[in-house]
Amino acid sequence: MHRRLTAVAAAGAGAAFYGTVIERNAFTVRRFEVPVLDPGAQPLRVLHVSDLHITAGQRRKHAWIRGLAELRPDLVINTGDTLSAANAIPAVMRSLEPLFAFPGAFVPGNNDYYAPRPKNPARYFGPPRRSTHGAPLPWPQMAAAMTHAGWLDLTHVRTVATAAGQRVALTGTDDPHLRRARYGLVAGPAEADAVVRIGVTHSPEPAMLTRFARDRYDLVLAGHTHGGQVRVPFGPAIVTNCGIERTRARWLHRWDDHMFFHISAGLGTGPWTPIRFCCRPEATLLTLVPRS
Repeated sequence: MHRRLTAVAAAGAGAAFYGTVIERNAFTVRRFEVPVLDPGAQPLRVLHVSDLHITAGQRRKHAWIRGLAELRPDLVINTGDTLSAANAIPAVMRSLEPLFAFPGAFVPGNNDYYAPRPKNPARYFGPPRRSTHGAPLPWPQMAAAMTHAGWLDLTHVRTVATAAGQRVALTGTDDPHLRRARYGLVAGPAEADAVVRIGVTHSPEPAMLTRFARDRYDLVLAGHTHGGQVRVPFGPAIVTNCGIERTRARWLHRWDDHMFFHISAGLGTGPWTPIRFCCRPEATLLTLVPRS
């Protein structure tokens, strides 16, 4: 029995070391093809980044994000949780600087408004509780900096952008996780004269996805889940921290007959849970192609 307990403890220590030192920094680019464009449209390359959780000292992550510009996307979408510290705005801007050369848009996440704070991991397995917030973060200044750099703030905004010479309808909301989303401010049928209609939100709550689907959006982009952050090997996420199913906590899925949604597993972790297991940090290059 003693040997068995020793072996279990050693395996646990090894998994913790792997998750906190190796996999947490094993950044990767995922690629998916999404058949959502109107017939005859030229393919669009959309870089989806989320949950960067940037702090000033994460130089390896900063450099990797800068290197994403080599993908030459037609459009960049950031689905929130960009900040993780009050002094991180300069680091965010340095990290994203090469990507500001491309059309882009963003929405906020819950950790853009409030700094992470220690939590009992067991609370994620019980019924939802009232959130306790950390210190406020300077999200208005962060949003202003990205807007000044050329990206669109989609917080309760409907607009049409141009990407690769084509009209792309974009509609975003504030963060559903903090109950700040007010879909009624942007509700209504999606623009019919765009080649694609994209909804953007932070937390992939089923009610929000249903609202976008009813308004005939083709694709919704979200983050927040970290893909589960710790997953069963070759299996689903353990928790999602939102209403989406554990089996759909990351990557591309259908919502109904006409709408897809993509959840990025994100590039960061909270400072109090610096581990990833069977869930590498990621950005995603989505190639949008015409529907068959």
